[in-house]
Amino acid sequence: MTTPRHACAAAARGLPLVLASLALAGCASFSPDGGFDTVEQVAQERLGKDVVWARTAENQNRIDTRVAELLTRPLTVDDAVQVALLNNKGLQARFFELGIGEAELVQASRLPNPGISFGRLKRGDEIELERGYHLNLARLLAMPLVRQVEERRFAQTRGVVTLQLLSLASEARKAYFNAVAAEETVRYRRQVQQAAEAGAELARRMAEVGNFNKLQRLREQGFYADATLGMARAEHAALASRERLTRLMGLWGPQTRFQLPERLPDLPEAPTDQPEIERAALAQRLDVQGAKLAAEQTAKSLGLTKTTRFVNVLELGWAHNSSNEEPTQTGWELGLELPLFDWGGARVARAEAVYMQALNRAAETGVNARSEVREAYGAYRSAWDIARHHRDEIVPLRQRIAEENVLRYNGMLIGVFELLADARSQIAGVNACIESLRDFWLAQADLEMALIGKPGLSSSSGMALGTGMAAGSADASVGRH
Repeated sequence: MTTPRHACAAAARGLPLVLASLALAGCASFSPDGGFDTVEQVAQERLGKDVVWARTAENQNRIDTRVAELLTRPLTVDDAVQVALLNNKGLQARFFELGIGEAELVQASRLPNPGISFGRLKRGDEIELERGYHLNLARLLAMPLVRQVEERRFAQTRGVVTLQLLSLASEARKAYFNAVAAEETVRYRRQVQQAAEAGAELARRMAEVGNFNKLQRLREQGFYADATLGMARAEHAALASRERLTRLMGLWGPQTRFQLPERLPDLPEAPTDQPEIERAALAQRLDVQGAKLAAEQTAKSLGLTKTTRFVNVLELGWAHNSSNEEPTQTGWELGLELPLFDWGGARVARAEAVYMQALNRAAETGVNARSEVREAYGAYRSAWDIARHHRDEIVPLRQRIAEENVLRYNGMLIGVFELLADARSQIAGVNACIESLRDFWLAQADLEMALIGKPGLSSSSGMALGTGMAAGSADASVGRH
């Protein structure tokens, strides 16, 4: 007698999974946006900027038109960030990771293709035809699990792409300030070089008529040589900073001739006061949100483990026994494993340990976030104080000294070289003021990024973040009808 009880029991246990797979596969399709709506939403809410995924020629034309429009005028910092978000090819490549992830999710949600076989056998005058229909049952049973894996992976991709977008915006903002400050420094370095050249030429002529000794002439020539070297370094720094901005904005060809303003934006009259900056960081930072969601998901998994610790010891099967000597026997059977040795405690202990691990990681993320925003805000306030001191104290003081020296020169109380030396000192003070103003705007960009979160995320946090961003909206991965 043949008694395929275990096979029937396994098939009965897999029946719900098969039905679920059929339901999922019957409605799996690509979404209109491919998960991009969550990225657009973050760009609007966090940055106030537009992003376009160049999946079609029409979208690419929109990007090209907008970029050309922004490049017709001297770029502001917001213009530079907008161009980078639209035109950076690396970011566009990141967007296509969403398409890859959605395709893998849809593929995991579709039924495997059935197979058909046909055979023709001949034995003497007898001809036998065999027809067979095949379906990959193992893949069919694994479809719900595979789909869950792809859903988590797609959610993680959304989170990573979003943070890459925010990181690019911060880098473009800092590159813009560096480029403007470098070009402004070149102009003032040129003034230093011109003053040094005039001093060296005057010293040469006075030495020729015997009114200047050799040591004084060599000093002026040495200053001119140093000024020329400083000018060359400033020009190289300006070129490098401009090229970095060009790369971030994805420009090439005639587009690289974009215009920058002649000077940095003015220092704000007062720094932004943020007494609740730590609370704001905990509420806004994406890595903190991702860590919280990861801990919440782990907590749900822990509760599920406690509830279903005995699920795998209960078996229900359908019996259909046949024999060539006895009538067919049908019925059902219930198998219950006695939990004498394994009560599921090990699984629950592991789940609790994983939960406590996620909880401590979330706490670590929160502690680090508080510290990072305090540090960034301290740097921001210090940079503002230093820039204001240069603007309100050092530069005006050097200006008054220069005016007094002009009066003394007109009264023939000092010579031309003293006047030139004072002019060089004044220009050096202006350069220091430019650098301090640049440092302030860089510190502000770092503070804004600190309130958003760090680019790096763990896989669990990235997955939780992507899931959280998509919560409350239509499913961005597979259309459900």
